[in-house]
Amino acid sequence: MFKRLFGFGQDAPRSEEEAQVEEQQVTQSLEKSRQGIFGKISQLFATDDPITDELWDDLEEALIQGDVGLETTMYLVNRTKDRVNRYGTKKASDARDMLKAEMVRVFQDQVKPPAADPPKPFVILVVGVNGAGKTTLIAKLAQRMKHRFNKRVILAAGDTFRAAATEQLETWGERAGVPCISLGQGADSAAVVYKAIDAALEQESDVLIIDTAGRLQAKFNLMQELEKIKTIIGRKLPGAPHEVLLVIDATTGQNGVLQAKAFLKSADVTDVAVTKMDGTAKGGIAFAVAQDIERPIRYLGTGEKLDDLALFDAQTFVDALFAEELS
Repeated sequence: MFKRLFGFGQDAPRSEEEAQVEEQQVTQSLEKSRQGIFGKISQLFATDDPITDELWDDLEEALIQGDVGLETTMYLVNRTKDRVNRYGTKKASDARDMLKAEMVRVFQDQVKPPAADPPKPFVILVVGVNGAGKTTLIAKLAQRMKHRFNKRVILAAGDTFRAAATEQLETWGERAGVPCISLGQGADSAAVVYKAIDAALEQESDVLIIDTAGRLQAKFNLMQELEKIKTIIGRKLPGAPHEVLLVIDATTGQNGVLQAKAFLKSADVTDVAVTKMDGTAKGGIAFAVAQDIERPIRYLGTGEKLDDLALFDAQTFVDALFAEELS
């Protein structure tokens, strides 16, 4: 589980202790969801009662309440029904693993093969609306890459619009022990990015993580600015950015999915990070994200501390929602 160790496709062995720590983080972050809607779903499939139309209706209602979204809900219900009919399953408890398998499949359909040899510096452009947790996530990524995998990391404070955004990223960079390139609030974001790339090349950094302003879909000029940044990155480093990471706040529910769709075209999103999983009882938002925007979820934000970040693993996530012992 959690085979990819950090965001640019590297596979490496982890100790059993490290794996257990991350799995426990995911389990703890999903406690509200497990005690809420998904606890209800577990109860629906915990009996040896015969499978009825009412069971499917109850499942559909619960999934929608859990922020799974209508389209993904119908996908899960219909595919689980098909499995039940194909195997002649009669009892609700026997259909439980079939439902879980279809849930895992929602995520696995979006998994990409890892890059064999990531370029250096590997450029990660982080996008998302204000309040989604971009700055904190960037700090967690920097902490992870520097202290767990001994990577040289540089941050770029490209969010020059929001008050105090630059200062916040600088503070988080200090906590994580990585340098942060900035030109202050109101500066040209593209100029910050240009300077950060020069610094990354000069210092032979492994990873450059770029923050951007929180761009709402209605603000066309800000979307244009994002496209401008991507163009400058590509000119300085052909092929970059190598990863465009969209940050979605789990507590925003279906609004988060709408926000995500607004970024797909302008940002060429490659991966998703879902933050604040510990703050919602509707963990189903992860299914909606994977199915509706068709991008793999790479990270889960599991708390407020710098170490509260886990690589996403579909089986671990689904097992945690159903309160099962993780292996």
